[in-house]
Amino acid sequence: MRVGVIGLGNIGGAVAANLLADGHEVAIFDREPARMQALGLEQGMRVASPAELARRSEMAFLSLPTPDIVDAVADAWLGGAAPGSLLVDLSTNDPERVRALGRRVAARGCALLEAPLTGGAPGARRRQLVFLCGGEPAVFERGRPLLEKLGRAVFHLGPLGSGNTAKLVNSLLAFASTWVSLEGLAIAARSGLDLRQLVEVVRTGGASNFYIDRMVEGLNARGRRPDFALELAAKDAGLVVELARAAGVPAPVAEAVRGVFAAAAAGGLGSCDWSDLAEWMEREAACELRLAPKGGD
Repeated sequence: MRVGVIGLGNIGGAVAANLLADGHEVAIFDREPARMQALGLEQGMRVASPAELARRSEMAFLSLPTPDIVDAVADAWLGGAAPGSLLVDLSTNDPERVRALGRRVAARGCALLEAPLTGGAPGARRRQLVFLCGGEPAVFERGRPLLEKLGRAVFHLGPLGSGNTAKLVNSLLAFASTWVSLEGLAIAARSGLDLRQLVEVVRTGGASNFYIDRMVEGLNARGRRPDFALELAAKDAGLVVELARAAGVPAPVAEAVRGVFAAAAAGGLGSCDWSDLAEWMEREAACELRLAPKGGD
C-alpha cells in the first residue's frame, strides 16, 4: 500500500520503520526535519507537508502529542487528500474532538479511524502495541490489517470517541496505581521498612497493581531515555479529568493525579520519562526510594 506517517517520535518513527519493513511504499512527515533524518530512511520518503503526504498515500497515520496539533495537522492533510482516503489517528485525544474531526473528515469524502494505543515505544518497536479503535465498522475493517501487523491486539470498541474513552480509562488506572504505589513506598521508606521486602509483601498479600507488577523493578533508575515523556502523561491525565466531567462522574482521584503530574512536569521533569515520578516523590517526601536486588543478589 501507499502509506503515510505524520509525527515521527517514539511511536510514529517505529511505525514508519515497521511499515517499510513490511514492503509498503511509505511517505513521512514531521515538523522537525531532524526526526526524519534520524530515522535513516530514504530521502525520497520525506515530504514537505501533510497535504503532500496525503497526495502520496491512500492511508495516513498520525502520531501527535496534543489535540490541538492533531486538529491542525489533520486539517492540513485534508488539503491534499483524495476522496476515499483513510486517516488513522494513533494519538491520545479528547473523545469529543475526535468526533468533531470525524465529521470534518467525512464532509470531504474521507474516513477517520481513531486507534490510540498502549505499549509505548518498546511496544511500537517490537510490534507489541494494543490498539483501541473507534469508528464505523467498515472503516475499522480497512485499517485492521495494517494495525494487526503493527501490534499484538486490535480492539474495535464502537463509534468514534470510543477508542479514546477506553484509552483514557486505561491511563487513569495506570497513572493512579503508579502514584499511589510511590506514596506507599515513600511511607514505608520514611518508616524504616526495606522496600524489597515490602514489595514482596504486597505481591503476596493480594494488593498488587500495574506499578508493583510491571514497573517497580526499575525504581532505582533515573534519567533514562524517555519512552513516554512526563509532560505527555500530564496532558493525558488532564484529558482523563475532562472526560470524567463530560460523563458526569465524580473523579477526585483523577483530579489528584492530574495535579501531581502537572506539578512534576512543571518542576523540571516534563521532558523526562514518566518513570521519573519516583524522583518527584523523593523530592516531595524527602526520602530515598531504592529497591534491593531480588533474592539478595
